[in-house]
Amino acid sequence: MLNVLNVLKTTALPDVPRWAVLAAHAVPLATLPSALWRIALVAGLPVADEPVRGWAAVLYVLGLSVVSEGLALLTLGLVRGWGEVVPGWIPLLGGRRVRPLAAVVPALLGAAGLFAIMGWFAYAQYAGLGPGVTGSAAKEAVLVACYAPLVLWAPLLVAVTAAYYRRRRGGAGAAWTPAAPAASK
Repeated sequence: MLNVLNVLKTTALPDVPRWAVLAAHAVPLATLPSALWRIALVAGLPVADEPVRGWAAVLYVLGLSVVSEGLALLTLGLVRGWGEVVPGWIPLLGGRRVRPLAAVVPALLGAAGLFAIMGWFAYAQYAGLGPGVTGSAAKEAVLVACYAPLVLWAPLLVAVTAAYYRRRRGGAGAAWTPAAPAASK
């Protein structure tokens, strides 16, 4: 376990608190079970009574998995160098510093959206809106087990974003400065 923590710390910037590194890495892990459940659904595995039918529905379900995991992975930018300096391979922007609010505002808007979605789904479940998805109790338990970690996404994103903002604004030490590229011989 200690080796995992050391590896996570070395992939992050040196002045990022360990808890923020762990929280940033937990976000993509929290979204992964639901993405895998949706992929299993599309693959025809017995996770629900009704399979996904039609290309549009399959593309939607797979796209939702890819987009949600991609957005979750963006949280890592709040603890790594590419969240402070745009990678050089990105046209027109590569090598420029990321303004703190350019990362903080979208992250907090995303977290607000996630909180709203969670609230709506909690209300819909409480009110008994919508048809059941899975059918059997065992399939329902698998669905809940795969989707329950999603409740961590918004609070973890807010916490990591706050740490990023505090660090970048000088509240927790000086901001990280990228090393100059090595001169070619």
